[in-house]
Amino acid sequence: MLCFALLAAAVVADFPGGNVGRADWVSPDHLRIAVEGQSDQDGRNRQANWYYFRLDGVKGRELTVELTDLVGEYNYTPGTYSVTKDTHPVYSYDNERWTHLEATEWNDDAKELAFRLTPERDTVWIAHTPPYTLTNLEQLESDFADREYLLRGITGWTVEGRPIPLWTISEAAQDAPVIWLMFRQHAWESGTSWTADGGLRFLLGDSEEATRLRRQAVWKVFPVGDPDGLQIGGVRFNVHGYDLNRNWDAIHPKLTPEIAAQHRAVKVWIERGRRIDFFLAVHNTETSEYIQGSAEHRALTDRFRSELTASSSFQETRAEPRYWSAPPASDQKGRMSVGRGLHSEFGIPAMLMENRVSRHPKLDGRFRTIQDWQTLGAALFRAAARTVAGAER
Repeated sequence: MLCFALLAAAVVADFPGGNVGRADWVSPDHLRIAVEGQSDQDGRNRQANWYYFRLDGVKGRELTVELTDLVGEYNYTPGTYSVTKDTHPVYSYDNERWTHLEATEWNDDAKELAFRLTPERDTVWIAHTPPYTLTNLEQLESDFADREYLLRGITGWTVEGRPIPLWTISEAAQDAPVIWLMFRQHAWESGTSWTADGGLRFLLGDSEEATRLRRQAVWKVFPVGDPDGLQIGGVRFNVHGYDLNRNWDAIHPKLTPEIAAQHRAVKVWIERGRRIDFFLAVHNTETSEYIQGSAEHRALTDRFRSELTASSSFQETRAEPRYWSAPPASDQKGRMSVGRGLHSEFGIPAMLMENRVSRHPKLDGRFRTIQDWQTLGAALFRAAARTVAGAER
């Protein structure tokens, strides 16, 4: 157990998804916590953008908490960091309802983030973004276990032996359009899981609209791409250190079984003569928000971007939309994303979507709540359906 005590106060992270580095009590009311981070298989590209811990014995203390050791590396560029002045922690007294801290202090010289909190209860949880663990996914699955139009499959197993789920949702004819959606390839990106949760709850619901969408298309959904990461509090890489959205051109069944299983599911589907009309992998970033797809399927990507922008909180942050071409510009193995990989190998219309976790201009400058993420998810499913329907006409 990770536990550092002072005067009956403790820092704990021995629960699903928990992650904390060294914790030092400077004084009874001043705590410095290093963000542990995670590096890749070569000890490079350290990411320090997931922390999730509990403070015990702190009721009524006027706490100052400083998050340290934030500097890492991204895409082999040293000196980058993801926890910034724009990413405010969330806190909870029950580990279910989460609130963003409105005020933080950023030390640009030391690259450290500080916040103050006087807990109203003896125990308080702190996290980078509202956590979504395998327990949440199990609850979602339980809530809709009796739906006849939901097929809950397992497409493979992680490094540590956890199942990789693939859900099929449909009341459509066999020749109907097919929409594939993928969430949570990177363990820190909990907003994508809340997005999936909201979208799936909508699609599996009893409304006339949901029924129409189930009859309109076959929905294939990877609700979580890195189950191990969700359990152990990972950041961006699997247990062997491989980025699950950067190795779709260098798949290894032992080192990246998660990619191998998901890739096999898509390949088998295509080899059986089934169509794929739309594929989207959903991600989170700190301050950017955009949709990117292949230049070959630019019209479909633009249609989806337009549909989602008009009907949700999504808002592109790039001045001009970007598109990738096949083959990729770099021939360095192990750098290809799922979208580029599937497009390059099978020619399917695959896209990448990034959603920001910082304050959002379409939400009056506030942070997205869990409900906001879920609402975005329902809008995403609707927009995907309208996009495919438009392409069919």
